[in-house]
Amino acid sequence: MKIKINGVERTLDVAPDMPLLWALRDVLGLTGTKYGCGEALCGACTVHLDGHAVRACVTPVRRADGKAVTTIEGLGGDHPLQKAWALLRVPQCGYCQAGQIMSAAALLAEKPTPTDEDIDHSMAGNICRCGTYTRIRAAIKKASGGDR
Repeated sequence: MKIKINGVERTLDVAPDMPLLWALRDVLGLTGTKYGCGEALCGACTVHLDGHAVRACVTPVRRADGKAVTTIEGLGGDHPLQKAWALLRVPQCGYCQAGQIMSAAALLAEKPTPTDEDIDHSMAGNICRCGTYTRIRAAIKKASGGDR
């Protein structure tokens, strides 16, 4: 299978039903995407598939064949969300944060100036066991310029 991962075309020789998460982490060494629940319930494994947020733990690699996948590593360290996350000290334990940022990035790509309701709806599938939801919303607003 050929998949463009973080802008680089890669050929993967894996079982087509392998979860994309394991192909990213175990085969390609992109460990920023985390395993959380394995059932698409927590959002820790969120990546973009052709620009849409998907849960990599339940997405078979075959679904990504011929498409573009972006992981947290593909955002680069200079993304406005990452800057806002650091400035507002969003992470506590940090485990869920890659998935949170990837969901937020998909939201901002679709709605550059989201309302609180947009944020709540888009981020509802991402669980933070440390409870940093208020800071997450503030960081999304800051990255969108909506905190002014």
